[in-house]
Amino acid sequence: MTGLLYSDVENELRASLRGMLAQRSPWRHVLSWSESGQAMDASLWRTLAGEMGLAGMAIPEEYGGGGASLREAAVVLEELGRAVAPVPFLGSAVVATSALLACRDGELLTKLATGEAVGALAVPLGAGPLGAGAPAPVTVRAENGKLHGTVGLVADALVADVLLVPADDGLYAVDARAFGVRIERVVSLDPTRPLADLTFDSVPGRLIVAGDAAASAVGAARTAGAALLASEQLGVAEWCLESTVEYLKTRHQFGRPVGSFQALKHRLADVWVDVTQARAVARYAASCAATGDDDLPVAANLAQAFCSPVAVKAAEECVQLHGGIGFTWEHPAHLYLKRAKSSSLAFGTADRHRSALATLVDLPPAS
Repeated sequence: MTGLLYSDVENELRASLRGMLAQRSPWRHVLSWSESGQAMDASLWRTLAGEMGLAGMAIPEEYGGGGASLREAAVVLEELGRAVAPVPFLGSAVVATSALLACRDGELLTKLATGEAVGALAVPLGAGPLGAGAPAPVTVRAENGKLHGTVGLVADALVADVLLVPADDGLYAVDARAFGVRIERVVSLDPTRPLADLTFDSVPGRLIVAGDAAASAVGAARTAGAALLASEQLGVAEWCLESTVEYLKTRHQFGRPVGSFQALKHRLADVWVDVTQARAVARYAASCAATGDDDLPVAANLAQAFCSPVAVKAAEECVQLHGGIGFTWEHPAHLYLKRAKSSSLAFGTADRHRSALATLVDLPPAS
């Protein structure tokens, strides 16, 4: 059984990152940024990718990366979730990186490791891992090395330099700025994780890997994304719980702190229990992803089936228990509710993951 406690290195990483985010990306900054129409906080990403070297932390040193694992990347995602940071860490440093590691494509791994390029997997964000229902349909075809087709609702495509495009005969690397690539931003619930529709019209691409190996690489990327998204959801839920507790300690009504009322104590206690359990589930999924454990499909589906509703519940309670201020644009609660709700649809809904989990553990449906 893998230990789920945080190591000293992970705690130091968390402290360093939390301090930096408190200075460079407090919620007031994120709220202001969300009105700018930008696709990511470029300055913050340069700090994370370049100065702190986090973009390539899960890439082996032979490719210029940090040689860490997805377990450490999960700690980064917890903190980015707490800050609802508008950066493409999940899409590039986890999902795209996992696909390239499965292919052992040193050229692109080196570019992602140094922060020279941002990668994005051209798969709809709502497509779950391979064990969570039908695989994402391949809507791009290759003809003589040129790609044709469309892919909808792709995360991080607006800021990507390299698109990893699953086609009918393999996985291709495409320059996001190549002639014939059209990237159209779509209206999405969460402004900190914008989505885009992609169109490929006779676009040249480099075949990375073909056939079953391509499907395996895409599946590995989506499974890693689902497993580590749970850590981001954990960070969202933790912030919502902690900020609500602090608010209820200071808000007075009838001459008493609102937090002293038993009904509110019970609601917060329920959220605390859920967050505590979610931490264990997310940590196990991250550990399985880091070690390539055979239990990863079960862990990834369990993580999304459990952590998605927890994040949404924590965010909803945060909005409601903050009272009138929690419903205003000036308060950050809505940023966390939007991130929690949009993340609950990413990589498949909780229902899809529960259905897949039942199949994986051989649990027959109720008659």
